[in-house]
Amino acid sequence: MTTLLYDGSFDGLFTAIFEVFEYHYQNVEIIRRENFHQENIFAEIHEVITQTEKSGRVLHKMEKNIGKRGIRQLLKVFLSGDTESEPLILSAVKQAVQHPENNILENFADPDILKISKICKSVDRESHRMTAFVRFEKMQDNLFFAQIDPDFNVLPLIRKHFKDRYQDQKWMIYDRHRNYGILYDLEDCDFFYPDVPLSFNQYQQQFHDDEKNYQILWQRYFTKTNIAERKNLKLHIQHVPRRYWKYLTEKW
Repeated sequence: MTTLLYDGSFDGLFTAIFEVFEYHYQNVEIIRRENFHQENIFAEIHEVITQTEKSGRVLHKMEKNIGKRGIRQLLKVFLSGDTESEPLILSAVKQAVQHPENNILENFADPDILKISKICKSVDRESHRMTAFVRFEKMQDNLFFAQIDPDFNVLPLIRKHFKDRYQDQKWMIYDRHRNYGILYDLEDCDFFYPDVPLSFNQYQQQFHDDEKNYQILWQRYFTKTNIAERKNLKLHIQHVPRRYWKYLTEKW
């Protein structure tokens, strides 16, 4: 068994996959360096140095075989954080190399491909819900701020949606669980990585003077437009699961 340790990045993973083929490794496992705990003392450890040239060659090859949509599916598997994401992606790459004439991601008879499809559906569902349930709050510096805590690492997937939709105002979306976010300053829309998790102890004290009024107005509107006789909590939870209520002003 050869264990390839990589830095946890998408390019790092595809650099590792390149080196699987480069060094003709047969029995391998690819693990994020931070998650590695050596249990097999006889395993050979291979440290992967991320190289965009190597990862780019693999991605270019994959794009020819499975298209840009296929690359995006592999990205979703990677962002899911699933414990099997690395072996699933490696399996997909190996199959694509072995069968270049077919889009192997359409072969649902293969258990790995079927699992990739299921993971992608789950990530897509979470991405869609984030675009629907994110709530921005106006801060004193006129920045609109939102905090999220999604099941999957979906910020890279929803960045374009928010950039296209809110081009006329500065905003920030912060993933509390993964301690990074997106910042749009009317020109650039980039990821940011705080050295330490953002503190929310005095969070509400940084609200713009109008923010609490906005929230009260929205809560009143939601209450007044609600028809008590037609309340269907089961259906409501089906469309708006409880775990998203913490984002919604009308649920406070």
